[in-house]
Amino acid sequence: MTVWDSAGWYRQACPAPSPYQDERPPGTVVDLLVIHAISLPPEVFGSGEVQRFFMGTLDFTTHPYYDVLRDLRVSAHFFIERDGSLWQHVGVLRRAWHAGVSQWQGRPGCNDYSVGIELEGSESTTFMPAQYQRLAMLAKDLRLLFPAIGPERMVGHSDIAPGRKWDPGPGFSWSYLAEVGRE
Repeated sequence: MTVWDSAGWYRQACPAPSPYQDERPPGTVVDLLVIHAISLPPEVFGSGEVQRFFMGTLDFTTHPYYDVLRDLRVSAHFFIERDGSLWQHVGVLRRAWHAGVSQWQGRPGCNDYSVGIELEGSESTTFMPAQYQRLAMLAKDLRLLFPAIGPERMVGHSDIAPGRKWDPGPGFSWSYLAEVGRE
């Protein structure tokens, strides 16, 4: 049995559809994987708030920080919790709204041709082994659909939006991800 359904939903993820998505431009070749980091509220893990934010159901009155998020419409294809639990918010055949104003190697509009994966984390934390393991397996399975996404086509949000975004940040180890991916 394939790990992907016909709409680009991963059978190993918990589906939590986001309204913040649309069609990719016709003829788009998906060839980039963008790694992000997020926690809501900041520095709080396991709250379920990230999933609610991506699904458009976050109660903005529950934390003062959420005022800065109130007018944002953001999604990612996937969200990986600290324990490795995997959520999918947008089918990978569609465009998620994760990168914002961005470019990679002179090519603008990274949302058009990338898959966005958010890791539960922050600028001041390191990521958990379970997250790396889940990410490595997911990247391998994404290559079944999108063979152009090789290790050299996995980048951080800070790489495609330098000066505007920090994530996945100093707590993310690209070398450890490569090591786990070889196992």
